[in-house]
Amino acid sequence: MNNLFSSKTFFFLAILFIIGYVATTLMDLHQYAGLLLMGFFVMIALGFRGYALLKGYSYTIMIFAAVSVAMYYPQYFVTVGGFKLSKLIVPLLQLIMFGMGTALSWKDFARVMQMPKGVIVGVLCHYTIMPLVGWTVTQIFSFPPEIAAGIILIGSCPNGLASNVMSYLARANLALSVTLTAISTLLAPLITPMFMNLLAGQYVEIDFWVMVWDITKIIILPIGGGLLFNHFLHGKFAWLDAVMPLVSMISIALIIVVITSAGRDSLLVVGPLLIVAVLMHNISGYLLGYWISRGLRMSEKDCRTLALEVGLQNGGLASGIALTMGKLSTVGLAAAVFGPMMNITGSSLALWWRGRTPPEDQETDAHHHA
Repeated sequence: MNNLFSSKTFFFLAILFIIGYVATTLMDLHQYAGLLLMGFFVMIALGFRGYALLKGYSYTIMIFAAVSVAMYYPQYFVTVGGFKLSKLIVPLLQLIMFGMGTALSWKDFARVMQMPKGVIVGVLCHYTIMPLVGWTVTQIFSFPPEIAAGIILIGSCPNGLASNVMSYLARANLALSVTLTAISTLLAPLITPMFMNLLAGQYVEIDFWVMVWDITKIIILPIGGGLLFNHFLHGKFAWLDAVMPLVSMISIALIIVVITSAGRDSLLVVGPLLIVAVLMHNISGYLLGYWISRGLRMSEKDCRTLALEVGLQNGGLASGIALTMGKLSTVGLAAAVFGPMMNITGSSLALWWRGRTPPEDQETDAHHHA
Protein backbone atom coordinates (compact mmCIF):
# COMPACT_ATOMS: atom_id res chain seq x y z
CA MET A 1 0.00 0.00 0.00
CA ASN A 2 2.82 2.31 0.97
CA ASN A 3 4.47 1.64 -2.40
CA LEU A 4 1.28 2.48 -4.26
CA PHE A 5 0.79 5.68 -2.28
CA SER A 6 4.33 6.86 -2.98
CA SER A 7 3.90 6.07 -6.69
CA LYS A 8 0.68 8.10 -6.82
CA THR A 9 2.50 10.98 -5.13
CA PHE A 10 5.25 10.84 -7.77
CA PHE A 11 2.67 10.80 -10.58
CA PHE A 12 0.88 13.81 -9.03
CA LEU A 13 4.22 15.68 -8.87
CA ALA A 14 4.88 14.67 -12.51
CA ILE A 15 1.59 16.35 -13.52
CA LEU A 16 2.64 19.53 -11.68
CA PHE A 17 6.06 19.46 -13.42
CA ILE A 18 4.56 19.04 -16.90
CA ILE A 19 2.05 21.88 -16.29
CA GLY A 20 4.99 24.05 -15.17
CA TYR A 21 6.95 22.98 -18.26
CA VAL A 22 4.13 23.96 -20.66
CA ALA A 23 3.65 27.28 -18.84
CA THR A 24 7.35 28.24 -18.87
CA THR A 25 7.67 27.20 -22.54
CA LEU A 26 4.69 29.38 -23.53
CA MET A 27 6.23 32.28 -21.60
CA ASP A 28 9.62 31.72 -23.33
CA LEU A 29 11.32 31.00 -19.99
CA HIS A 30 13.43 28.24 -21.52
CA GLN A 31 16.10 28.45 -18.83
CA TYR A 32 13.57 26.88 -16.40
CA ALA A 33 11.70 24.67 -18.88
CA GLY A 34 14.51 22.11 -19.17
CA LEU A 35 14.66 21.55 -15.39
CA LEU A 36 10.87 21.14 -15.21
CA LEU A 37 10.89 18.62 -18.07
CA MET A 38 13.69 16.70 -16.34
CA GLY A 39 11.66 16.77 -13.10
CA PHE A 40 8.65 15.36 -14.96
CA PHE A 41 10.65 12.38 -16.29
CA VAL A 42 12.34 11.73 -12.92
CA MET A 43 8.94 11.66 -11.13
CA ILE A 44 7.49 9.29 -13.76
CA ALA A 45 10.55 7.00 -13.39
CA LEU A 46 10.22 6.96 -9.59
CA GLY A 47 6.47 6.36 -9.88
CA PHE A 48 7.05 3.39 -12.18
CA ARG A 49 9.24 1.73 -9.57
CA GLY A 50 6.14 1.04 -7.44
CA TYR A 51 4.63 -1.27 -10.07
CA ALA A 52 6.17 -4.65 -10.94
CA LEU A 53 5.05 -4.39 -14.58
CA LEU A 54 6.42 -0.86 -15.12
CA LYS A 55 9.60 -1.14 -13.04
CA GLY A 56 11.67 -2.23 -16.06
CA TYR A 57 10.95 1.08 -17.81
CA SER A 58 12.24 3.36 -15.04
CA TYR A 59 15.86 3.34 -16.31
CA THR A 60 14.77 4.28 -19.85
CA ILE A 61 12.61 7.13 -18.50
CA MET A 62 15.64 8.34 -16.51
CA ILE A 63 17.56 8.42 -19.84
CA PHE A 64 14.84 10.74 -21.20
CA ALA A 65 15.34 12.97 -18.14
CA ALA A 66 19.07 13.11 -18.89
CA VAL A 67 18.46 13.78 -22.61
CA SER A 68 16.05 16.64 -21.83
CA VAL A 69 18.72 18.34 -19.70
CA ALA A 70 21.30 17.82 -22.48
CA MET A 71 18.93 19.38 -25.07
CA TYR A 72 18.20 22.45 -22.94
CA TYR A 73 21.64 23.01 -21.37
CA PRO A 74 24.17 21.45 -23.80
CA GLN A 75 26.92 23.86 -22.77
CA TYR A 76 27.35 22.01 -19.45
CA PHE A 77 27.98 18.64 -21.10
CA VAL A 78 30.44 19.53 -23.86
CA THR A 79 33.41 20.75 -21.81
CA VAL A 80 34.06 21.03 -18.07
CA GLY A 81 36.92 23.29 -17.07
CA GLY A 82 38.55 22.96 -20.50
CA PHE A 83 38.17 19.13 -20.47
CA LYS A 84 36.15 17.75 -23.40
CA LEU A 85 33.61 15.30 -21.99
CA SER A 86 33.58 13.36 -25.28
CA LYS A 87 37.02 12.05 -24.22
CA LEU A 88 35.21 9.93 -21.58
CA ILE A 89 33.21 7.94 -24.17
CA VAL A 90 35.86 5.40 -25.20
CA PRO A 91 37.09 4.68 -21.60
CA LEU A 92 33.47 4.27 -20.45
CA LEU A 93 32.77 1.87 -23.32
CA GLN A 94 35.90 -0.11 -22.45
CA LEU A 95 34.66 -0.32 -18.86
CA ILE A 96 31.25 -1.62 -20.05
CA MET A 97 32.95 -4.18 -22.31
CA PHE A 98 35.25 -5.28 -19.47
CA GLY A 99 32.09 -5.81 -17.40
CA MET A 100 30.64 -7.91 -20.21
CA GLY A 101 33.86 -9.95 -20.30
CA THR A 102 33.72 -10.64 -16.54
CA ALA A 103 30.14 -11.93 -16.98
CA LEU A 104 31.20 -14.34 -19.75
CA SER A 105 32.96 -17.66 -19.42
CA TRP A 106 34.54 -20.08 -21.89
CA LYS A 107 31.33 -22.16 -21.59
CA ASP A 108 29.43 -19.43 -23.46
CA PHE A 109 31.67 -20.03 -26.48
CA ALA A 110 31.53 -23.83 -26.12
CA ARG A 111 27.73 -23.59 -26.49
CA VAL A 112 28.24 -22.81 -30.20
CA MET A 113 28.88 -26.55 -30.66
CA GLN A 114 25.74 -27.48 -28.69
CA MET A 115 23.34 -25.27 -30.67
CA PRO A 116 25.05 -24.52 -33.99
CA LYS A 117 21.81 -23.85 -35.91
CA GLY A 118 20.64 -21.09 -33.52
CA VAL A 119 24.06 -19.43 -33.48
CA ILE A 120 24.61 -19.55 -37.27
CA VAL A 121 21.07 -18.32 -38.09
CA GLY A 122 21.27 -15.65 -35.36
CA VAL A 123 24.61 -14.20 -36.48
CA LEU A 124 23.69 -14.32 -40.19
CA CYS A 125 20.30 -12.67 -39.58
CA HIS A 126 21.81 -9.99 -37.36
CA TYR A 127 24.61 -9.05 -39.73
CA THR A 128 22.46 -9.05 -42.89
CA ILE A 129 19.07 -7.69 -41.76
CA MET A 130 20.25 -4.71 -39.69
CA PRO A 131 22.89 -3.24 -42.08
CA LEU A 132 20.59 -3.69 -45.12
CA VAL A 133 17.50 -2.28 -43.38
CA GLY A 134 19.67 0.66 -42.20
CA TRP A 135 20.80 1.31 -45.77
CA THR A 136 17.17 1.03 -47.03
CA VAL A 137 16.02 3.56 -44.41
CA THR A 138 18.64 6.05 -45.65
CA GLN A 139 17.24 5.63 -49.17
CA ILE A 140 13.67 6.38 -47.98
CA PHE A 141 14.57 9.52 -45.98
CA SER A 142 16.83 12.21 -47.38
CA PHE A 143 19.01 12.82 -44.33
CA PRO A 144 22.26 14.82 -44.51
CA PRO A 145 25.10 12.39 -45.51
CA GLU A 146 26.70 12.10 -42.04
CA ILE A 147 23.34 11.43 -40.32
CA ALA A 148 22.60 8.73 -42.95
CA ALA A 149 26.04 7.18 -42.31
CA GLY A 150 25.13 7.06 -38.60
CA ILE A 151 21.98 5.02 -39.35
CA ILE A 152 24.05 2.50 -41.34
CA LEU A 153 26.63 2.47 -38.53
CA ILE A 154 24.07 1.55 -35.86
CA GLY A 155 22.81 -1.19 -38.21
CA SER A 156 26.33 -2.57 -38.71
CA CYS A 157 27.07 -2.91 -34.98
CA PRO A 158 26.85 -6.13 -32.93
CA ASN A 159 23.98 -7.09 -30.61
CA GLY A 160 23.08 -4.78 -27.76
CA LEU A 161 24.07 -5.79 -24.24
CA ALA A 162 20.43 -5.23 -23.21
CA SER A 163 19.34 -8.20 -25.35
CA ASN A 164 20.34 -10.72 -22.64
CA VAL A 165 18.12 -9.03 -20.03
CA MET A 166 15.26 -8.76 -22.56
CA SER A 167 15.62 -12.46 -23.51
CA TYR A 168 15.40 -13.42 -19.86
CA LEU A 169 12.25 -11.31 -19.42
CA ALA A 170 10.70 -12.70 -22.62
CA ARG A 171 11.10 -16.36 -21.46
CA ALA A 172 13.41 -16.84 -24.45
CA ASN A 173 16.59 -18.95 -24.76
CA LEU A 174 18.97 -17.06 -22.47
CA ALA A 175 21.98 -19.32 -23.18
CA LEU A 176 21.56 -18.71 -26.93
CA SER A 177 21.15 -14.96 -26.32
CA VAL A 178 24.40 -14.69 -24.31
CA THR A 179 26.30 -16.76 -26.92
CA LEU A 180 24.94 -14.69 -29.86
CA THR A 181 25.88 -11.42 -28.14
CA ALA A 182 29.40 -12.72 -27.45
CA ILE A 183 29.95 -14.09 -31.00
CA SER A 184 28.53 -11.05 -32.82
CA THR A 185 30.61 -8.74 -30.58
CA LEU A 186 33.82 -10.65 -31.34
CA LEU A 187 33.07 -10.52 -35.10
CA ALA A 188 32.44 -6.76 -35.00
CA PRO A 189 36.03 -5.59 -35.68
CA LEU A 190 35.83 -7.08 -39.19
CA ILE A 191 32.13 -7.03 -40.05
CA THR A 192 31.23 -3.49 -38.87
CA PRO A 193 33.98 -1.76 -40.95
CA MET A 194 33.13 -4.01 -43.93
CA PHE A 195 29.48 -2.90 -44.00
CA MET A 196 30.42 0.73 -43.31
CA ASN A 197 32.78 0.58 -46.29
CA LEU A 198 30.17 -1.04 -48.57
CA LEU A 199 27.04 0.86 -47.54
CA ALA A 200 28.16 4.14 -45.92
CA GLY A 201 31.22 4.86 -48.10
CA GLN A 202 28.98 6.99 -50.36
CA TYR A 203 28.16 9.27 -47.39
CA VAL A 204 31.44 9.61 -45.48
CA GLU A 205 35.05 8.57 -45.95
CA ILE A 206 35.71 5.23 -44.24
CA ASP A 207 39.22 4.10 -43.34
CA PHE A 208 38.70 0.33 -43.02
CA TRP A 209 41.85 -0.61 -41.08
CA VAL A 210 41.67 2.38 -38.73
CA MET A 211 38.10 1.33 -37.87
CA VAL A 212 39.19 -2.29 -37.35
CA TRP A 213 41.81 -1.16 -34.82
CA ASP A 214 39.40 1.29 -33.09
CA ILE A 215 36.78 -1.44 -32.58
CA THR A 216 39.45 -3.89 -31.39
CA LYS A 217 40.52 -1.33 -28.76
CA ILE A 218 36.94 -0.62 -27.67
CA ILE A 219 35.69 -4.23 -27.67
CA ILE A 220 38.18 -7.09 -28.01
CA LEU A 221 40.90 -5.95 -25.58
CA PRO A 222 38.51 -5.08 -22.67
CA ILE A 223 36.37 -8.23 -23.18
CA GLY A 224 39.56 -10.31 -23.31
CA GLY A 225 40.70 -8.66 -20.08
CA GLY A 226 37.31 -9.36 -18.49
CA LEU A 227 37.37 -13.01 -19.58
CA LEU A 228 40.86 -13.49 -18.10
CA PHE A 229 39.77 -11.70 -14.92
CA ASN A 230 36.76 -14.03 -14.63
CA HIS A 231 38.88 -17.12 -15.38
CA PHE A 232 41.62 -16.44 -12.82
CA LEU A 233 39.84 -14.36 -10.16
CA HIS A 234 36.25 -15.64 -10.34
CA GLY A 235 34.44 -15.12 -7.02
CA LYS A 236 37.40 -13.26 -5.44
CA PHE A 237 35.70 -9.85 -5.90
CA ALA A 238 32.00 -10.46 -5.21
CA TRP A 239 31.33 -6.70 -4.94
CA LEU A 240 32.51 -6.26 -8.55
CA ASP A 241 29.75 -8.58 -9.88
CA ALA A 242 27.20 -6.54 -7.95
CA VAL A 243 28.51 -3.12 -9.01
CA MET A 244 29.27 -3.72 -12.72
CA PRO A 245 25.64 -3.61 -13.99
CA LEU A 246 25.14 -0.26 -12.19
CA VAL A 247 28.42 1.11 -13.59
CA SER A 248 27.31 0.04 -17.09
CA MET A 249 23.92 1.76 -16.72
CA ILE A 250 25.46 5.03 -15.50
CA SER A 251 28.10 4.87 -18.27
CA ILE A 252 25.47 4.39 -21.01
CA ALA A 253 23.41 7.31 -19.64
CA LEU A 254 26.50 9.55 -19.57
CA ILE A 255 27.47 8.59 -23.14
CA ILE A 256 23.95 9.44 -24.41
CA VAL A 257 24.02 12.82 -22.62
CA VAL A 258 27.42 13.75 -24.11
CA ILE A 259 26.35 12.80 -27.67
CA THR A 260 22.99 14.59 -27.33
CA SER A 261 24.75 17.76 -26.17
CA ALA A 262 27.31 17.57 -28.98
CA GLY A 263 24.62 16.99 -31.63
CA ARG A 264 21.86 19.19 -30.23
CA ASP A 265 21.71 21.59 -33.20
CA SER A 266 21.51 18.74 -35.74
CA LEU A 267 18.93 16.94 -33.57
CA LEU A 268 16.66 20.01 -33.55
CA VAL A 269 16.66 19.89 -37.37
CA VAL A 270 16.30 16.14 -38.02
CA GLY A 271 15.02 14.91 -34.62
CA PRO A 272 11.39 13.86 -35.35
CA LEU A 273 12.26 12.26 -38.71
CA LEU A 274 15.27 10.49 -37.20
CA ILE A 275 13.02 9.03 -34.46
CA VAL A 276 10.67 7.65 -37.16
CA ALA A 277 13.61 6.23 -39.16
CA VAL A 278 15.17 4.61 -36.06
CA LEU A 279 11.83 3.05 -35.02
CA MET A 280 11.38 1.58 -38.52
CA HIS A 281 14.91 0.15 -38.35
CA ASN A 282 14.49 -1.29 -34.85
CA ILE A 283 11.02 -2.84 -35.36
CA SER A 284 12.02 -4.33 -38.75
CA GLY A 285 14.82 -6.15 -36.87
CA TYR A 286 12.35 -7.74 -34.42
CA LEU A 287 9.85 -8.72 -37.15
CA LEU A 288 12.37 -10.14 -39.64
CA GLY A 289 14.40 -11.90 -36.93
CA TYR A 290 11.27 -13.59 -35.54
CA TRP A 291 9.62 -14.61 -38.81
CA ILE A 292 12.79 -15.81 -40.55
CA SER A 293 13.52 -18.13 -37.62
CA ARG A 294 9.87 -19.24 -37.60
CA GLY A 295 10.24 -20.03 -41.33
CA LEU A 296 13.30 -22.15 -40.45
CA ARG A 297 11.14 -24.15 -38.00
CA MET A 298 13.01 -23.04 -34.89
CA SER A 299 11.35 -23.32 -31.47
CA GLU A 300 9.26 -20.41 -30.13
CA LYS A 301 11.92 -19.67 -27.47
CA ASP A 302 14.64 -19.47 -30.14
CA CYS A 303 12.43 -17.28 -32.38
CA ARG A 304 11.94 -14.81 -29.52
CA THR A 305 15.69 -14.82 -28.85
CA LEU A 306 16.52 -14.11 -32.50
CA ALA A 307 13.94 -11.32 -32.73
CA LEU A 308 15.57 -9.53 -29.77
CA GLU A 309 19.14 -10.31 -30.83
CA VAL A 310 18.53 -8.93 -34.34
CA GLY A 311 16.55 -5.82 -33.31
CA LEU A 312 18.75 -4.64 -30.41
CA GLN A 313 22.05 -2.98 -31.29
CA ASN A 314 25.16 -1.88 -29.38
CA GLY A 315 24.52 1.88 -29.52
CA GLY A 316 27.49 2.61 -27.27
CA LEU A 317 29.93 1.07 -29.74
CA ALA A 318 28.37 3.11 -32.59
CA SER A 319 28.94 6.25 -30.50
CA GLY A 320 32.56 5.28 -29.86
CA ILE A 321 33.20 4.71 -33.57
CA ALA A 322 31.53 8.05 -34.45
CA LEU A 323 33.83 9.73 -31.94
CA THR A 324 36.99 8.10 -33.34
CA MET A 325 35.83 9.28 -36.81
CA GLY A 326 35.69 12.81 -35.38
CA LYS A 327 31.95 13.05 -36.23
CA LEU A 328 30.25 12.53 -32.85
CA SER A 329 27.69 15.32 -33.35
CA THR A 330 26.42 13.92 -36.69
CA VAL A 331 27.35 10.26 -37.26
CA GLY A 332 26.77 9.65 -33.52
CA LEU A 333 23.19 10.97 -33.52
CA ALA A 334 21.38 7.84 -34.75
CA ALA A 335 23.04 5.87 -31.94
CA ALA A 336 21.91 8.43 -29.32
CA VAL A 337 18.30 8.11 -30.54
CA PHE A 338 18.43 4.32 -31.10
CA GLY A 339 19.57 3.58 -27.51
CA PRO A 340 16.53 4.87 -25.56
CA MET A 341 14.10 3.82 -28.33
CA MET A 342 15.25 0.18 -28.43
CA ASN A 343 15.02 0.00 -24.62
CA ILE A 344 11.35 1.02 -24.76
CA THR A 345 10.39 -1.24 -27.70
CA GLY A 346 12.54 -4.16 -26.48
CA SER A 347 11.25 -4.15 -22.91
CA SER A 348 7.63 -3.73 -24.15
CA LEU A 349 8.03 -6.74 -26.47
CA ALA A 350 9.77 -8.77 -23.73
CA LEU A 351 7.03 -8.02 -21.17
CA TRP A 352 4.30 -8.86 -23.72
CA TRP A 353 5.99 -12.22 -24.40
CA ARG A 354 6.48 -12.81 -20.67
CA GLY A 355 2.70 -13.08 -20.31
CA ARG A 356 2.62 -15.76 -23.04
CA THR A 357 4.40 -18.97 -22.01
CA PRO A 358 6.20 -20.60 -25.00
CA PRO A 359 4.55 -23.90 -26.12
CA GLU A 360 7.66 -25.93 -25.20
CA ASP A 361 7.50 -24.58 -21.61
CA GLN A 362 3.77 -25.39 -21.42
CA GLU A 363 4.55 -28.98 -22.45
CA THR A 364 7.27 -29.20 -19.77
CA ASP A 365 4.85 -27.85 -17.14
CA ALA A 366 2.14 -30.33 -18.23
CA HIS A 367 4.69 -33.18 -18.07
CA HIS A 368 5.71 -32.17 -14.52
CA HIS A 369 2.08 -31.97 -13.36
CA ALA A 370 1.32 -35.36 -14.92
